[in-house]
Amino acid sequence: MPQVQVVVAHNERATLRVGDVFLKIDSDQTRTEVEVEAMAMAPIPTPEVLWREPPVLALAALPGTALGRLGEPSSASSTAWAAAGAAARKLHDAPLPPWPGRSLDEIAAHLDGECAWLVAKNVLPADLVTRNRQVAEAALRPWRPVFTHGDFQITHVFVDDDEVTGVVDWSEAARGDALYDLASLTLGHEERLDDVLAGYGADVDLDVIRAWWSVRSLLAVRWLVEHGFDPFSSGCEVDVLRARMCG
Repeated sequence: MPQVQVVVAHNERATLRVGDVFLKIDSDQTRTEVEVEAMAMAPIPTPEVLWREPPVLALAALPGTALGRLGEPSSASSTAWAAAGAAARKLHDAPLPPWPGRSLDEIAAHLDGECAWLVAKNVLPADLVTRNRQVAEAALRPWRPVFTHGDFQITHVFVDDDEVTGVVDWSEAARGDALYDLASLTLGHEERLDDVLAGYGADVDLDVIRAWWSVRSLLAVRWLVEHGFDPFSSGCEVDVLRARMCG
């Protein structure tokens, strides 16, 4: 009998692996509905939906391995990273999903609230938060909405033989800023940005990508701490914020 492997678990959702099947259990079925519809619309490889019985969604495992993990060096080749960039571009060129994403005002308000909490609770030094909030401002500008994955981090992109075999975890998919996806992919792996952009094949504003690194990290710290994860680990979100103090 195949063993049950806990991939991730917290009080909002859990993902289990049993053989070649992933079982995603989510307390919010709206997220699952978005995930299923987004995968059906996406023009890039996604996991096969095997069955759905709320609150469980069963997905087939993808071939290959994740592009990497935050806080660890990636062994994937430059070609594989470029392939991830090309997949992002194909998604961003696709027709928009029918549901909206977060508005600029919503993101700014959320960001300001998290910054205030981080300082008030002495989770991070005030100067670190202030500097990254200043950097983040470059991202808070009008953008042309595209079909975004919304959580396009390296653990969600699977590759094999330098080709993308699939992208997982589509519950945050929506209309959004293309550069947010590129920033999510390269968070903590800034040295891979050139490879990703080579595959993406379009000129981008690097200051905006750096700004989204700050936004994503500032927004993540409290959630990670409260759900038993460690954003202070080497190469993770707090180190990303510290890097912005140097330029």
